[in-house]
Amino acid sequence: MEKGNIVKWLKKEGETVHVGDVLCEIETDKAVVSFDSSDDGVLAKILVEDGTKDVTLGSLIALLVAEGEDWTQVEIPTPVHTSSPAQTALAAIPTLFSSKAQHSAGKGEVRLSPAARQIVQTHGLEPSTTPPTGPRGIFTKEDALNMLKHKGTTPSATSTAPVQPSLKAPQAVLGAPLYARPSTPPISIPGQPLAPGTFTEIPASNVRQVIARRLTESKSTIPHSYASIDCNIEEVLKTKTELARDDIKVSVNDFIIKAAAVTLKQMPDVNSTWSSEGPRQLGSIDISVAVATDRGLVTPIVQDAASKGIEEISIMVKVLAKKAKAGKLLPEEYQGGSFSISNLGMFGIKEFIAVINPPQACILAIGRLRHDLAVSEDDDGNHSLCRKEMMMVTLSSDSRVVDDELASQFLENFRLNLENPTRLALF
Repeated sequence: MEKGNIVKWLKKEGETVHVGDVLCEIETDKAVVSFDSSDDGVLAKILVEDGTKDVTLGSLIALLVAEGEDWTQVEIPTPVHTSSPAQTALAAIPTLFSSKAQHSAGKGEVRLSPAARQIVQTHGLEPSTTPPTGPRGIFTKEDALNMLKHKGTTPSATSTAPVQPSLKAPQAVLGAPLYARPSTPPISIPGQPLAPGTFTEIPASNVRQVIARRLTESKSTIPHSYASIDCNIEEVLKTKTELARDDIKVSVNDFIIKAAAVTLKQMPDVNSTWSSEGPRQLGSIDISVAVATDRGLVTPIVQDAASKGIEEISIMVKVLAKKAKAGKLLPEEYQGGSFSISNLGMFGIKEFIAVINPPQACILAIGRLRHDLAVSEDDDGNHSLCRKEMMMVTLSSDSRVVDDELASQFLENFRLNLENPTRLALF
């Protein structure tokens, strides 16, 4: 983290502060965290107001004085700038636009087409006195001829400039185009209908910016490889129903997390990350679970998932998901992880391919439950149609760490573990 946003101050100037009191809320790359006071005293001055964005790490945001001192007379250190980056940027916008307008109207900034330049130079015209009608503000041949017409002069027969044989040029040529493209883009005005060609800028939160940067990094630097397998989850559903009778409420996703963790314990080579020096095999199996929030996709971590039971995993996932949606995750609850799981089955997605979360080497994409008809054979050799509860899972793997053979073995072992929930209890 290099920058953060001040979401809200929870203490006001003049209030007494004790060690451990929450001063303000700060939006980091992944969550909104509380900033606690490390000293006792009085909050004398807030230097960075609510809503300020992109505050550099280590910046002075407030002043605290000892109790008994006159906090109203506190001196602000000279290097501190109380204006926020957002205010500075907003203040610079009018200057930027006015400067741009002056340049486009300046003498040396008029862009001429080759034919227009020859006419202007031959007849000593001043193109800056006439607005250009060409695309993107280009002063065209028609603009130059139009200037000659209004000036009352015509190109000489001995002129080196190429001219039309007849001076009676059609009005359509001499006139401005019916739909001239503006030299500067249109600007939308709040409270008024949008002009053609305008758009609305949507500010990106820190979380969205980090997601965009990491996804771009992942797809441009990691050699993704993909493999899919069908899993029969009938036994998982039966076990889930039996646990529900004992008032133990777990989800299919909890079984998936446990099955993935057990498989990683069986195949430690997959439980690895990639660094500049090569693969790093991790000792702890920490599963990152993708959670969709209003701020973007967050991946809280179920730490040491292989040693936890299904019910414990279920409780942890519910707590972490609630904190993620409220933006209250602590850094240690979302930073790190050795393997990711993304489940879109609850949204009706049959199958999909997920993007690897660097520096992790794999992410497992879970599709929805579907009903398939299959032919089964009983002990007597009789065949019949039966319905099976199936689910497609797709593994995205970093080929530098997990090759295709290792990925295929992982999926096969994962399928065996998931289809036999009793095996999960052995770990």
